[in-house]
Amino acid sequence: MTLARPRIAVSLGDPRGIGPEVVFAALADPEVAASADFVLVGPASLCRPGTADVPVGGWTAEDGTAAAGRIAGEAIRVAAGMALDGAVDALVTAPIDKAAFHDGGWDFPGHTEMLAALAGVPDVAMMMAAERTALGGPLRVVLATTHIALRDVPAALSADLLVRQAELTYAALRDLWEIASPRIALCAVNPHASDNGLFGDEEARLVAPALARLRDAGIDATGPVPADTVFTRAVRGEFDAVVAPYHDVGMAAFKTAAFGSGVNVTLGLPYLRTSPDHGTALDIAGRGLADASSTKEAIALAVRLARRFDTRGGAR
Repeated sequence: MTLARPRIAVSLGDPRGIGPEVVFAALADPEVAASADFVLVGPASLCRPGTADVPVGGWTAEDGTAAAGRIAGEAIRVAAGMALDGAVDALVTAPIDKAAFHDGGWDFPGHTEMLAALAGVPDVAMMMAAERTALGGPLRVVLATTHIALRDVPAALSADLLVRQAELTYAALRDLWEIASPRIALCAVNPHASDNGLFGDEEARLVAPALARLRDAGIDATGPVPADTVFTRAVRGEFDAVVAPYHDVGMAAFKTAAFGSGVNVTLGLPYLRTSPDHGTALDIAGRGLADASSTKEAIALAVRLARRFDTRGGAR
């Protein structure tokens, strides 16, 4: 049975940032509002009277940074619990301020790691997805490593990690994006894919064995493709997704091509989670300058994928 009208939980993020205002701006669009039933999870002062919204405590601007981080994390915890219990069909998360989040007592680098821990899953993948870009075609980028210092990337990378991330990507593209035979590129770590070892050995030591294992498993994988060409090739239609070795090599290319239309999707959870591709923008919060486009895209993708997830009997 197709899920005609999904129920979507939306955590409101850091209440000092633009999260609440872009959520409300998105829901003010009649087309967005009609696409699903929405449950907002956040401070009581931001929840809508007479609705199914779920308040998670009080907060005012005078409460300070740590209090904002604490209530933002509590909203994530509660909303994720609703998704795990099957009370909602997907979760959309508004942005958090990571420093405030940590000050508020939450010991996770960010949303992705917290949601994985709450779900008790061993592997997740952070995919940035845009079905339209400034260059025309779609771009989907998976970050093999996420919120770690650049100096820690070589030690964090492994052939096993690349294989797991590519497998999660392949399954999502096949089952949710309904791409029959997904094509995945593994982005190189070093300039020019190391030029046969001249600039490093990660391509030979990590990427090559990962590619061999993926191909043995029947996955159409290509690489290592240098970072200065792989994203353009993907937008032109040669690849359905790119697995990037570290955060900024993937995010810089993605946001250049798709800022404002990109969506963060967490792969590997037992439910669907999306979020806009921007941060809290504390400097413009409350000034009427925030653009709700990415939030609308995050909601639209959650609704679209929730229907497919339900149809395929996904593990909720």
